[in-house]
Amino acid sequence: MHFDAFDRYHEKESFIHHLDPRVKVVVTIVFIVSNALLPDGAWLAFGLAWLFLLAANALSGLGIAYTLKRSLIALPFALIAVTVLFSIPGKPVANFSIAMWDFVITDAGLLRFVSILIRSWLSVQIALLLVAATRFPDLIHALEHLRVPAILTTIIAFLYRYLFVLTDEVFRLLRARESRSASVTGKRSGGGVFWRANVAGNMAGQLFLRSYERSDRIYNAMLSRGYTGHLYTLNAHEMKPSDYFVTAFVVAIIFIVQVIGRL
Repeated sequence: MHFDAFDRYHEKESFIHHLDPRVKVVVTIVFIVSNALLPDGAWLAFGLAWLFLLAANALSGLGIAYTLKRSLIALPFALIAVTVLFSIPGKPVANFSIAMWDFVITDAGLLRFVSILIRSWLSVQIALLLVAATRFPDLIHALEHLRVPAILTTIIAFLYRYLFVLTDEVFRLLRARESRSASVTGKRSGGGVFWRANVAGNMAGQLFLRSYERSDRIYNAMLSRGYTGHLYTLNAHEMKPSDYFVTAFVVAIIFIVQVIGRL
């Protein structure tokens, strides 16, 4: 796996790509917090927030539906809030039974559930756009400029940097297992479920040991090259007047959306 595969969109020339990474991080955080604070059923505000996302997609040069298609994969994770359908008091909308339990969906529960899905969907879209339009090193340095604790930014940076190394280790383990596993044509190789679980557990342990040993070697190599706990960059990261204007303009739009959502 090549490291640049994660950053295949950052070379585009667009208005969003040229913004200072601090602006994009601040706007993303404010947008997500604003969505979380909107009342349930604020459909007009949700619609305006989505129009804002569509405009940002168009300005990024990635396509107006870039985040729309990719954000749908996150919706199943929002289904964890399905319990609000039955736990919030209100007028019954539908009911069904499972074994000895009766479940009643209320109008207030349905409203809360749909609102949670929309909030999650919008927040995932803005996060996808941030990652797609910002180089990862610039994103890390933006967090440093915003006074995020250095230990967190360092952990995130190394997790991202060596993710593909761990993936290569996994593929090596899988190839080693396949090269030592004989199978008869037309028959399934290996043992039963418990045997496979045992093999998978051994592979997980091997991966942990290999990762631990490699991390120690990498850290010693970094110390020998002068690493002091700070990640350097060639980009100046200087805020221009246009960056301040965009930040103020977008925050004002989000504030207006908040006001409309509470009317």
